[in-house]
Amino acid sequence: MKPNLSIRASKLTRHFGAVTAIHNISFTVNHGEIVGLLGPNGAGKSTTMRILSGILPAHSGAAWISGISVAESPREIKRKIGYMPENNPLPSDMRVVEYLRFRARLKEVPRKNLHKAVERAMETCDLARTARRKIIGTLSKGFRQRVGIADALLGDPKVIIMDEPTIGLDPHQIQGIRKLIDSLRGRMTVILSSHILPEIERCCDRVIIINQGRLVAAGTKRELREEFLPGNRFLLEVEGSNIEILKKFKEQGIQVDIINDSDAKQERHKLTICANDTIQGSQILQALHNAENCIVHSLTQNEPNLEEIFLAATKRSWEETIEIPKPIESINVVRTVKSDCKKA
Repeated sequence: MKPNLSIRASKLTRHFGAVTAIHNISFTVNHGEIVGLLGPNGAGKSTTMRILSGILPAHSGAAWISGISVAESPREIKRKIGYMPENNPLPSDMRVVEYLRFRARLKEVPRKNLHKAVERAMETCDLARTARRKIIGTLSKGFRQRVGIADALLGDPKVIIMDEPTIGLDPHQIQGIRKLIDSLRGRMTVILSSHILPEIERCCDRVIIINQGRLVAAGTKRELREEFLPGNRFLLEVEGSNIEILKKFKEQGIQVDIINDSDAKQERHKLTICANDTIQGSQILQALHNAENCIVHSLTQNEPNLEEIFLAATKRSWEETIEIPKPIESINVVRTVKSDCKKA
């Protein structure tokens, strides 16, 4: 394992009865990176996280944390990671500081370092002054999430794994958790899953997309955009016929596709158009300059966001895994055999 490599997963597969939760999942994460794990509900995100945490064994494949095999040394792995599950089971009758001290002892933090470790975790999560002596059951959802993250930070783990850390939070609480996660960049390796894609887009250095238990994409936003939504996209606000607009582009030798028309029935409408990487906005304006019955009101370059990339990646994976229907001839043969058996 490379010195800068913090996490390595190789062909992880896990079944639950007849259901395959994940199949041949492979990826790597460098030290200090914040990586988002994305996928629809039931895609296999939580299963992957639990395997990396040593909580759930894989049926095949292997994973390493800081060069240590998760399967061979699960106890040692638990000392090197902080794990925050989606539904964090916090006791409602304990005070914040009491709970964190209890968790630090369970994590075998040395007694001489225990007080300092708890204070540092509370300070990082902004709990030391605001919620130190409060009973956990009286805290808001946002502060309970902070307690869960503080728990994960105890013992200075090398890797933090968080499953839906912002679930159920309001925008202000989400912003606070985002700042907290940002503060870990470079110091710890962080893997987090979330359905709030704008937060993943702001927080994460890279994303890994899983669908139907299979890894369908991994990389930076730019890398994924080039793979799934290549070309330059422009938002064009214009008066005129789409046919006339496309005709002018063709006359100028510019190949474009209209991929969305939000106000097709209006005289003045907005078009999302896609051209190859060499086409610039000035060429678009020049092509439409002398077009009859066409008035350009605005033109802006429209870079796809992570949500659009995510939808394109999952759509492609669904199309690639559609089961091919059986030929009609084979179905007729089966029916013939069954009818012959009844006659016999």
